[in-house]
Order: sequence, then C-alpha cells, then structure tokens
Amino acid sequence: MLPAYLPNPFAAVFGGGRPIDGGKTMSDGRRILGDGKTFRGFFAGLICGTLAGLLQMRLIESYPVILGAQLPAFGTGGLNTTIVVFALAFGSLFGDMFMSFFKRRMGLKRGAPLPVVDQLDFVMGALIFAYLASPYWFSEQFTFKIILVILIITPLLHLVTNVIGYFIGVKKEPW
Repeated sequence: MLPAYLPNPFAAVFGGGRPIDGGKTMSDGRRILGDGKTFRGFFAGLICGTLAGLLQMRLIESYPVILGAQLPAFGTGGLNTTIVVFALAFGSLFGDMFMSFFKRRMGLKRGAPLPVVDQLDFVMGALIFAYLASPYWFSEQFTFKIILVILIITPLLHLVTNVIGYFIGVKKEPW
C-alpha cells in the first residue's frame, strides 16, 4: 500500500499553485474541488507514489529473504509493475479528489473533517484503480483479510501522519 499511502502527503508537501478546478464553481455556487487540489501537488504525489512503489519492488527483487517478501509484489515485473504502482498512486489521489468534490457539494469547507471518509477515500480509490489495472494481480494480493487489515490500520496511520503534518506546518488542521 506504500504507493497508495504516499501520494497525498507528498501532494500536500509539494502542492500549491494553480488549482485543478481553475477556481471554477458549480451551479450550487461552490467550488468544484477547492484550492487544496493543485496540479503541482497532484503530479508531485503521483510521481512520488509511483517511484516509491518501483523502489519497493526493486528492493523486494533484490532482497526477498531479508524483507520476507514473496514475488510478485506488484505483478510480474516490467510494464505490469509500473502500471500497478501507477494505478495505486493515481487511484489514491483520485479517491481523495473524488471525495473533495462531494464534500464541497455537502457545503463542507476545505479541511473540514468528514470522519471515516477522510481516512479511507484514498484507499478506496487506490484499490479500485489497482483492480481495474490488473484484476488477477489484485485478487491474488488483496484477500479479504488483507483488505480488513488495511481498513483498520489506515485510519490510525492517517491520524498520525496528519498530526505530524500539522506540527511541521504542512497541514492547517490535525485531521
């Protein structure tokens, strides 16, 4: 899940600049996504998540005994590996943006908490895109137990990383 966990924090760190929605509003008068979703952040997150996944795969290939991993972690290598890690990273960012769209429709301002959704939107996006990219790989890697562990651990990791981001000044809210 590293390629899915890293894109959003890196998008926050390297973000800023032109918003993806171009400042446009919907017919309800609310922004489409808001200022927090920028092109620079999106592409920085996508690159960092993809590179992290490729590095993770390289480490697993080079040191499988030390890391206790069994191949294939992200597929059979080569293009398939790149597609899967890209899908996890892209899906993570897409899931977060998708829910930002709905949070704006609900009248929630940027940074307003939406418990559970805020902690799992990017995970759902990553899982859906990974499945679409490689259904066979997905069904081999993401068993019911693995998905359950992800759904339990992710909110805890999300809270810890957001509090850290708040204290180092990257996030305006600690949630």
